[in-house]
Amino acid sequence: MRSMTGYGKAQYQTEDWNIIIEMRTVNHRFLDISSQIPNFLLPIENKIKQMIKKHLHRGRVELSIQIQGEQLQQQRMRTNWNLVRQYVEQLKEVQKELNLAGEITIDLVARLPQVMEIEEEDSKMSSHLDSIILEKIAEALKQVEEMRKKEGQNLCIDILNYIRNIENKLKWLGERRNIVIIEYQERIKARMDEYLQDAPIIDQTKLNQDIAVLAEKGGDISEELARLHSHINQFDSLVHEVGAVGRRLDFIVQEMHRECNTIGSKSNDAGISEQIIHMKSDLEKIKEQIQNIE
Repeated sequence: MRSMTGYGKAQYQTEDWNIIIEMRTVNHRFLDISSQIPNFLLPIENKIKQMIKKHLHRGRVELSIQIQGEQLQQQRMRTNWNLVRQYVEQLKEVQKELNLAGEITIDLVARLPQVMEIEEEDSKMSSHLDSIILEKIAEALKQVEEMRKKEGQNLCIDILNYIRNIENKLKWLGERRNIVIIEYQERIKARMDEYLQDAPIIDQTKLNQDIAVLAEKGGDISEELARLHSHINQFDSLVHEVGAVGRRLDFIVQEMHRECNTIGSKSNDAGISEQIIHMKSDLEKIKEQIQNIE
């Protein structure tokens, strides 16, 4: 089980250039990769994303690649002569058509949009850098994985502690259930005796059976307890699986919460109601932790 929070950094430095690669990951419902890379690396952007997808299954991934060096990228000014000629021709036509005075000066032409453009020349070294960059991304990715694994182990310990607390409460609920049914039977029998004390003789055996049925219908939580135990067993198995388990764990917690609500609505016993409140509190803490599990 792994967390979705991680960080990795790799650097490659020579006399000519300095490459810094940083990768951050946080929780997200799906795998969302955002990259800030130089334009000349765009041809290998898809390869970079495929590399990340092989190792990470969920979470928002923010990748930053910074490259410094004179040999990597150069800028130069370029005049768009075709556009300049069209501007001048059009200005002369406007001047002639409207009989306007004045001259077309260099100052006017220089202010026209897109007359001068800055071009960035791709470095001849970029193809050589591809392999270095991919290697350093793999290095940063390994650090991210190690951090996510370590934090996942810590989350697993906390979550399983809450699960064990819930398991202890379930044991108490199972024991309390038998006592509650007996108490409920006695209360029903006492009220029936009160109402029927002046009535004709009735079949006492049949009456006791009916009271037992009413007692079970009124507060039996055995099915809910059995399902909760089953959910806990599934939960214990999932946390030790390899891969993305966060969504499935979240679903199990929702089902456990549903069973707790059913028990709370069925039972009129103060002790059981109190334990259900504590169980739901533990489940909320588990759900909060699960939001950061891959």
